[in-house]
Amino acid sequence: MMLPDQPPTFRPPTPEEQPWHWALLDASGAEVSVEEEHAGARFASQADAESWVGEIWAELAELGVDAVTLYEHDRAVYGPMSLHA
Repeated sequence: MMLPDQPPTFRPPTPEEQPWHWALLDASGAEVSVEEEHAGARFASQADAESWVGEIWAELAELGVDAVTLYEHDRAVYGPMSLHA
């Protein structure tokens, strides 16, 4: 028996629908690999992206992230921004 495809409401959003993302950087400016929970997070708006990093910046710092740069698609909006006081 064939099951129907999932309706479009269950498909993951595309990068075009969530163009905002953070580059997570170490002290040398190289991108850092972090655990899956924080890796590859994408957002529909700049405000959503900024809220996310504002909520978890301390966790990111503990994972070895020294700075972040905000991107909309491939355009750097600002950064690098230090995660240290």
